[in-house]
Formats: sequence, structure tokens, C-alpha cells
Amino acid sequence: MASFNIMGGNLPCPLVKENTMIKVGIVGGTGYTGVELLRLLVAHPQATLRVITSRADAGTPVSQMFPSLRGYVDLPFTHPDEAHLEQCDLVFFATPNGIAMQQTRALLDAGVRVVDLSADFRLQDIAAWEKWYGMTHVCPDLVAGAVYGLPEINRAQIKSARLVANPGCYPTAVQLGFFPLLEAGVIEPDSLIADAKSGVSGAGRKAEIAVLFAESSDSFKAYGVSGHRHLPEIRQGLARVDGNPVGLTFVPHLTPMIRGIHATLYGRLTSETDLQALFEQRYAGEPFVDVMPAGSHPETRSVRGANCCRIAVHRPQDGDTVVVLSVIDNLVKGAAGQAVQNMNIMFGLPENTALNNVPLLP
Repeated sequence: MASFNIMGGNLPCPLVKENTMIKVGIVGGTGYTGVELLRLLVAHPQATLRVITSRADAGTPVSQMFPSLRGYVDLPFTHPDEAHLEQCDLVFFATPNGIAMQQTRALLDAGVRVVDLSADFRLQDIAAWEKWYGMTHVCPDLVAGAVYGLPEINRAQIKSARLVANPGCYPTAVQLGFFPLLEAGVIEPDSLIADAKSGVSGAGRKAEIAVLFAESSDSFKAYGVSGHRHLPEIRQGLARVDGNPVGLTFVPHLTPMIRGIHATLYGRLTSETDLQALFEQRYAGEPFVDVMPAGSHPETRSVRGANCCRIAVHRPQDGDTVVVLSVIDNLVKGAAGQAVQNMNIMFGLPENTALNNVPLLP
């Protein structure tokens, strides 16, 4: 097929006709985000899995590696060289950073749409990306046309996107918590603080000493205090909303749980406002953001397995500091669920298709 420009809005959005199935490919299906994509997509009424790639596990039945998918996925993993991804309508990249950028151009030229769950297309500043991710970007020209896939701020652009950069987990929780305050201009944008905690699945499905059970259980620690890869992504998103660069201190922590992110966000108020009403009005009608009643303290277990961000806003002692509590499942709203949400928007489907599952409790 002929190549095309991926720059957003003047391209028609190909809608899915009734009873037409979206042919889906997944690159990198052996990680936690990959298996979470599979869990969600097997319940999608208008998506059909065509290929799931893995170099190391080619030929292995997917359900052998992930017994939870027995009876749902009957495909084996396919070597990328034999995957024929160009025959798909949409390809998800659930791969380490640096993989998607090597394959995306060929897919776009073949008319395939792409949702990248890695960080390859998130940062518009190529020099900053290369600094934080320690490699040379092989297709910087595609970055400008990539749409940042946070539906609550970019829904219109996602509708016509050919390439979507799925947000990171920490950036999703932090940005959704700060957006209403910055949009309303009621906090100082140069002194924001994000104190965030993540479960160990955020480190990926790999053997690493720091996330071994004996290392991470019964313990709690900060990491990346001097700089974390998600910092420039969060700053970029908040600056777009504020209209100017923001000052942000971001400190992530590792917690002894499998799933979940809890972000405690601090800002200094510059004017009087009804904070509860501000958040409720901003997210009214948003299917996957739940503004909780005043005085609430959302828990990570309340969103486990669901594509939901629960938010509560506080003003301790009626002072000049606002505290926002934002929780998500890092593998769902922080990764695979948001990717399926983006796919639904791109194909003109109801946004909540295959994403209405109730959180798991206990």
C-alpha cells in the first residue's frame, strides 16, 4: 500500500461497521502488559486476535505460558519475522523501549494503525528522549505525528490518529490528578509535588533482584529520586495544559504489592475555589475517572483489574495546600486498558467496549 502522513486531523477516521472485526496483532505478548491486553481483548466483541509475537517463545501456545487464557486464546506465539503484521488493522506494541520505533514506519506505510505501550513516541523533544532512554531514536520524524493517548485530554486527536503513544502508568495517575487544578489556574505551577507508589509489576516480567519476593516483600523504598524516566513525560503533559513549563518534584516508590499506583499530589492554591465541584465538573461524563465524595481516601485495591482512575481532593486544615489522591491499576488504566480504550476511540466504538469489568476484591 502507499505510504501516508500520520499527522492527525485531516485524515478520516475509519469506523468499524457492525459485525466487522478489527484484526489485532500484539508485539511482545509475553510480558505483564501483553497478557493484560490479551485478557481484555478476548472479551472484545469487535476484535479478533490474529498474531501474538515472541522471539524467545515462538511456537509455544499462549495458553501454555498463561493458563488463565486456556479456552480463550488458541494461538501460539509467532516469531516476529513470520508474523505478517501488515495484515492487521491495528498492532499493539507491548515491548521494551526501542522496539516499536524500529517497526512502526513499515506498519504505517502498510495502512496499519499502531498503539505503542512503550515510551518510544511519548516525548516530543527527541534530545530529551535520547537522554532519558539512553539510545538514538531511529524515526524522530514520526514523533511529531504521534498522538499522546490520554483520552481525558486528547480524545478528539485520538479519533483520527494513526499512531498513538500510550501514556505511562505514573504519568496517567499524576496528570489526571493535576489537570483540573492547572486548567482552572488555581495552583502555582512552579512548585508541584508528586509522591507516587507502584506495585512490583510496574518493573515488568523479568528476573531482577530488586523485585524478587524476598527483596521487595515487607519493605518500602523510594527510587529514582534524582530523576525518573516518567518525569519528562509528566512535565510535558502538564505544561501543555498550563501553557508554560511547570516545576515538578516527582518521587516514585516501590511497594510490596503486585498491582496498583497511588499518587499523592500537592499544590499551593492561588485562589479560592470549590475544589470538589471543580473536579466533579471536570470529569463529569468521563467513563473511567471517578471523583469520589469529599473526604474520601481511594485505595489501590478499589481499581484492581479495572480501567478506572479514582480521585479524591482534600484541603488539609483549610490551608493553602491542596492534596489530590489518585489511584489506578498500573497494568490497566496505566497500560493495557488505556490502550484498548484508545483502540475503541480510533475505530469509532463505544469507549467502554470490553472495559466495563468490575474491580477485583479482595
